[in-house]
Amino acid sequence: MKIGLERIDTQKGITVEALLDSGAIGLVMSSEFAKKQGFKLKKLERPMQVRNVDRFFNREGLIENTVEVNIYYKGHTERTEIDVIGGQKWLVILGMSWLACHNSEIDWRIGEVKMTRCPEECGKQWRPVQSKLGWEKQKEEKVKEEAEKKKEEKEKKKKQKKGKTVEVRKVAEEWEI
Repeated sequence: MKIGLERIDTQKGITVEALLDSGAIGLVMSSEFAKKQGFKLKKLERPMQVRNVDRFFNREGLIENTVEVNIYYKGHTERTEIDVIGGQKWLVILGMSWLACHNSEIDWRIGEVKMTRCPEECGKQWRPVQSKLGWEKQKEEKVKEEAEKKKEEKEKKKKQKKGKTVEVRKVAEEWEI
């Protein structure tokens, strides 16, 4: 499937043929392609070992870097990180974490992919991470943000209430109540 990839640092875009692969766990980009296109590599805290389809470890070694990109597909936009690995025939592979997150309608006979069942989180900062699926991490972050927002609103109401109490005291003093 043809997708648009945009470099975050320069907003420079390129159209690329990506492989949808339910056998791949995550999102993968060829290291040769990443270097050729000038994507900014981001070092992983913990490199990951990867096995190829044939069950052997990738001869190019560990996944040590990711690239942050915007992905565009038929009106769908998202920012994500893609693991970078050498020795790939495909430039970009969108694996099971991406397929599961977006729950796309796929017509394999005609090669059509429709983004009709994306979750609420879609189009935001969805990222696959080493320990959790990106949408799970994003959901946790959203819950934290909402909790902080509620806390701020509660403090604001408390201050407003305190301000009203002071006003009532002033009025009471003026009226000698």
